[in-house]
Amino acid sequence: MPAPSSGRRDGLLHLLVGRWSLALGLIVLVLGVGAIVGLGQADRVSRVDDALSAGYDSTRAAQIRDTLPDDKGSTALVLFTASDGGALDKTRLAAITEAVRGLDVADVVVPAGPPQGPPLVVPSEDGTAALSILPVDTTDGAAISDAVGALRTALAAAVPDGITAQVTGPAGIQADLAAVFDGADIRLLAVTASVVALLLVLAYRSPVLWIVPLSVVGVADQVAAVAATRVLAALGVPWDESTTGILSVLVFGAGTNYALLLISRYRDELRVHEDRYQAMRVALARAAEAVFASASTVVVGVLCLAVSLTPSTRGLGIASAVGVLVAMSFVLVALPGLLVACGRWVFWPRVPRVGSAVLTEGRTVWRRVGDTVARRPAAFAGGVVVVLAVLAAGLLPTRLGLPTAEQFLQKPEAIAAGQRLAQSFPAGSAQPASVLTRDPRAAAAALDGVPGIGSVTAGATGGGWTELSVVLDADPDSAAARDMVIAARTALSGVGDTYLGGVTAEAVDLDAAAARDRTVVIPLVLVLVLGALIGLLRSLVAPVLLVATVVGTYAAAMGVSWWIFTGLLGFSALDQTVPLYAFLFLVALGVDYNIFLVTRTREEALLHGPREGMLRGLAATGGVITSAGILLAAVFAVLGVLPLVVLAQIGVVICLGVLLDTLVVRTVLVPALALVLGNRFWWPRRPIIPPRHALRPGEYRPART
Repeated sequence: MPAPSSGRRDGLLHLLVGRWSLALGLIVLVLGVGAIVGLGQADRVSRVDDALSAGYDSTRAAQIRDTLPDDKGSTALVLFTASDGGALDKTRLAAITEAVRGLDVADVVVPAGPPQGPPLVVPSEDGTAALSILPVDTTDGAAISDAVGALRTALAAAVPDGITAQVTGPAGIQADLAAVFDGADIRLLAVTASVVALLLVLAYRSPVLWIVPLSVVGVADQVAAVAATRVLAALGVPWDESTTGILSVLVFGAGTNYALLLISRYRDELRVHEDRYQAMRVALARAAEAVFASASTVVVGVLCLAVSLTPSTRGLGIASAVGVLVAMSFVLVALPGLLVACGRWVFWPRVPRVGSAVLTEGRTVWRRVGDTVARRPAAFAGGVVVVLAVLAAGLLPTRLGLPTAEQFLQKPEAIAAGQRLAQSFPAGSAQPASVLTRDPRAAAAALDGVPGIGSVTAGATGGGWTELSVVLDADPDSAAARDMVIAARTALSGVGDTYLGGVTAEAVDLDAAAARDRTVVIPLVLVLVLGALIGLLRSLVAPVLLVATVVGTYAAAMGVSWWIFTGLLGFSALDQTVPLYAFLFLVALGVDYNIFLVTRTREEALLHGPREGMLRGLAATGGVITSAGILLAAVFAVLGVLPLVVLAQIGVVICLGVLLDTLVVRTVLVPALALVLGNRFWWPRRPIIPPRHALRPGEYRPART
């Protein structure tokens, strides 16, 4: 008598793959489209400390500064230089002053100037530049971008011939950063979908089949964006444009991986079963276990970001978990019915026929690779380990902390103007530090003896707090500026209720928070992923080895990426977030391929013994894993279409790691380790004893009937 759980499973399979399966698949897609159109993404939740880390001075300073009544906006710095590089004489300075006085731009405040206030335009000591400080009276990001754009247009028309005006400062940098994501969602979606479509055509070698999974995953991607943003809004967790960008890439990558596994198994079962509904039921029953285990492991991994100190990083973890669950649900619920409804012709021109050889019984490329590895598994395992160690050596000189000037693939006006400004004015003028204190006199006195501080001026006041603007002599991105911030904090330590913020201070605190996150999140991911594998495989040796191979792949990918970014591309460092994000996605997604391989290997080993089971498992999944890996690598590489270096760095590391994992580690190292260990690979699970009908090496059984 079948177990109740078996009966429920069979009933679910008949619901998903039966006479109503097409209707079910279409209903899921229609509901998905309805959610996209009817609900749409939630309005972005944003706070002043979205990108700052909890518990640090710079975060507290930003929060206090946001409450000051006279500090409800931003600041634009306008740098004026002569187009010929010469000096700005009195005539030119007078013309520039009149141009600034005549500006009429929404949200941009033009100060009164003398005698009521400081000069509208301040010349540099060397006479080669002039600076005008213009408050921007809004805190809305879109309004700041509009104001900066309008200001640049107005300046271009107002300044006299031979004078160049550039906008920088906090408002200019914020506007240029926002411009990076103008139209980014559409551009990223278009490139991602195009890359996935091309690779699916190559993987399936069919001009038709790719349309079905791409349609399902495409709808899932948009549903995931709606669901994730609404979950984040409900939880009050902030997110930014990079969150939705990474989410889209992850959903396309994971969704197409799951689709590749299901369709590969379905194609194989069509060679055994005449009834395509029965073929899909068998394929879904076998593939769903691997897909569910894989998705669950990824969800557990990405949710580890919830313990990060940075709000936007926590948002990425939650959004990614929602996205993977949506991708899994669409592939397991909507895709089977649509494929079955299409019939066998959807695989044209390589239509699977009953009686043709299944993957495990044919001489596939990956079966031949497995046979080659099986001749000298210890040598192959040692060779791959040595290669990974050599590649990982690039980690030794790695530096973290990407300067602001290097965060854009194409240098925007605000960054270029900030660098030019530092040549004629104190380097920290464009982005001064900020001290929030209840005792401004004591704070100013404490700062008076700190070397490297150019000036300290009082600013906004309210609620008992006063803001002091502190101009540093060093470039805000430099190590010298960071040393000055540390020295200033030491000097201020004796002044109660005093917090030092600003760009340089935030960078110092983000470095510390990123180091803390790596120390906490990376071990947590390893423990949870290892636990998930132990629960799935009911083994200890296999999970430990599989996690170790993923960690080795990560180290090798980071080492190669360091050589690429510093040696070939000339960057000075990797962004602080790259190691954590790359580790998270490489480990979580690398486990996918482990699960695809070992679940099929275990299934085959029960029939054919551990050695032949591994070789047959590799023959069955090698093509799927390779196709999925190449596709996932290409999808993450698409992040490079956004002109933000941190996303390009994350994309390159994951791309290289996935390629190493699928082409080398998962197809050579893991099979070699399993062949060397035999039944010990599955310890302490009961040893696999080959049945009497098990095949001898090199022997192949005809297709099942």
